[in-house]
This record gives sequence, C-alpha cells and structure tokens, in this order.
Amino acid sequence: MSAFEETPDGAWRVEGFATALPQRGMAEAALAVAWAARHEAPPELAIESVAPRDWLGDNQASFPPMAVGRFLVHGSHHRMAVPAGRIGLLIDAATAFGTGEHATTRGCLVALQRRARRRAPPQRLLDMGSGTGILAIAAAKVWRRHVLARDIDIEAVRGAAVNAARNGVAGLVSSRRSNGYRDRAIGRAGPYDLVFANILARPLAAMAHDLARHLAPGGIAVLSGLLAHQERYVLCAHRAQRLVLIERIAIDGWHTLVLRRPASLDLNE
Repeated sequence: MSAFEETPDGAWRVEGFATALPQRGMAEAALAVAWAARHEAPPELAIESVAPRDWLGDNQASFPPMAVGRFLVHGSHHRMAVPAGRIGLLIDAATAFGTGEHATTRGCLVALQRRARRRAPPQRLLDMGSGTGILAIAAAKVWRRHVLARDIDIEAVRGAAVNAARNGVAGLVSSRRSNGYRDRAIGRAGPYDLVFANILARPLAAMAHDLARHLAPGGIAVLSGLLAHQERYVLCAHRAQRLVLIERIAIDGWHTLVLRRPASLDLNE
C-alpha cells in the first residue's frame, strides 16, 4: 500500500507500507531506476518498522468535525447533533478523496455556499471526479435537485453511493463510473447549470473542451485541485474555450476557480 502528497512548494512525499520488511538493496535499486530520467541522485530512502496500531481508529480520530460555512462535515465516529442552521455532511475517511479537510474540498464548499445565495437555483448539476461524493451530496442537500456524480475509480463510485444513502439523498445523487465525460448519460442529462470538478491540474486542463461543451449558456463551473502556480496553466485551457473567470478562492496555497460560460457563447462557431 502506498500514499503520496504534493506540498504547496511542489515537493512530493511518497510513503509505502508492506506486511514484510523489504530488502533495502532491492528497494534502493528500484528507486534508482525510477529516478534515472531526472539525471540526479535519488532521494534518501528510509525504512522503519511500525508498531501495531488501530489504523482505522487513528484515522477517524484525525478527522474531527469541521465547519465550512454552513456545512458541518463529520464522520460516523462523531455522534453529535448538527446545530440549527448547519447542513450536516456525514463523510467517513476512506480510499476516495474528499472528506472536507483538504483545502480544495473546502474551497468547493465555499463556492457552493456562495452560489446558494443566488435566487435562481441550478436545475442540472454534475460532479465530475466526485470521490466520496461530498460535493454532490452537499449540492443535493442545498437545492434538493438531482446530481450526477461521476468518477473513474469504481471504489470511489461505490463509496459515494453509500455516502449519499447515509446522508438521506440516495434518490438525488446518481453515482456511476465514467472516464471523464464519456458516459452517455452525462450528455443526455445536460447541459449543466453547475459543474464541480475537484481533480488535478492536468486532467482539468485536458477536459476543458468537454466541460465547456456540457455547460449550459450562463452555466457555472467550479474547478479545484490546483496549486497557486498551476492556476495560469488551468485557466489558459479554459479561456481558450471562452469561459470567464468570475471568482478565485485561495486556501493554504490551493486555488478554487469559479468560471462562467457566457450566455451568448456558441461553441460551434
């Protein structure tokens, strides 16, 4: 099992877990091969034994309830009443991304809340790269509208369906596997008034054309999963599709972009 994360300064930290102690020589050789294309010495390899732990309990304890605007994101291990005026989102930490603690998810929830203040609610909603389904569930709770949730990872799809049921919106959130916008149901249910895409910078840029094609005139796209230095790259891809930046939300070095498709835009021009 492995885990990795990118820090705001662009560095990567990779951790791997094994049930048996790996041979250092073999591990160092594999690392050297993986690093060869960089034409520099590979990073130092550290191998250490980890004492037995209640990993699930420790993981759950590391996710205390978190307030993001009107939303209160919490796991099932916190048996608590949601305060009046708050919208509870019950999301357990699992293999899929999106438990509310990351700046990108928080940025999307802030953007969602700001859209909720508008008089005209969106009628057609899509959560592309839905992960745990947290954004689709939040949108379904706020607007009581049907939301399509799509992810390339089948485990994320299953988890999002379970989370939707646990939050009482199983009938409003449709979770299915899709490689980007290839699911035909996406085309049949669109065009969309609001699209969430909390993924990563490169796939966001690669899907800019598909996003614009599925946005309704005047529709809004909330994009996240990009670091501050990646904004220009992502924004250029979407400006090429004539989408307009209307808001930027910056949290802990991560940016969430809110874009609009002009009402008069004809993508067939």
